[in-house]
This record gives sequence, structure tokens and C-alpha cells, in this order.
Amino acid sequence: QLQLVESGVGLVQPGGSLRLSCAASAGTLDYRAVAWFRHSPGKERDGVSCISSRGTTTNYADSVKGRFTISRENAKSTVSLQMNSLEPEDTAVYYCAASLTDYVCDFILRQDFTAWGQGTRVNVSS
Repeated sequence: QLQLVESGVGLVQPGGSLRLSCAASAGTLDYRAVAWFRHSPGKERDGVSCISSRGTTTNYADSVKGRFTISRENAKSTVSLQMNSLEPEDTAVYYCAASLTDYVCDFILRQDFTAWGQGTRVNVSS
């Protein structure tokens, strides 16, 4: 069974950068799309970004477009989320998730992802 582990927890000042990584500790990310979601207190767990199995298609929430970049290294079975120009509104627990089969990432919906990591906390504050 696929198990995912996120890394990159941190406290960063507004305008700063942070890189999150998602690795498969058991199983493989081959042939699976991978997405990042985030959950802030009082809000739903929302999709942030998604990348298809070969990395040919990506998608981003409007709130992070131009600031966040998702990438993957299939040889290492890892997916990263580079977050730049961070804002206090980006404070949340970030989760990576993998689909059961490949997915074109036209939408970033929780229902399309079956394997989830435990989450990593990002705090953007001065």
C-alpha cells in the first residue's frame, strides 16, 4: 500500500520561500498524479497544485499561481512544491496526495486522490 511522507515543515517570514517534498516511503508514485492540498483552521482542505504522472501537465489554485511551482523526480519517487513570495494566508497544514491511476489534473479535488500523507505545517509570520 502506498505511503506518503511530507517534509519541509517550517516557519518563514512573509515574502520568504520554502520547499516541501513528498516521498513514497512504501510503494511508488509511478503512473500516479500527485497533488498538494492545504488545510487552514476554519477552512476546507483545498487543492493547491497537481502534477500528472509524467509531469507533462500541472495545475494550480488561483491563489498560488505565479508563486508556487510543482515538480517531480520519478526516478526518486518524489514530488516537490517550491513556494515563493509566501504570504500569511499561506499558513496551513500541507498534505500531498496521490491518485490511484494517472490523472490529467484538470481539477484538484480530494475525491480523486486515494493515498494521503500525514501533513506538514507551514507558518508564514513575521
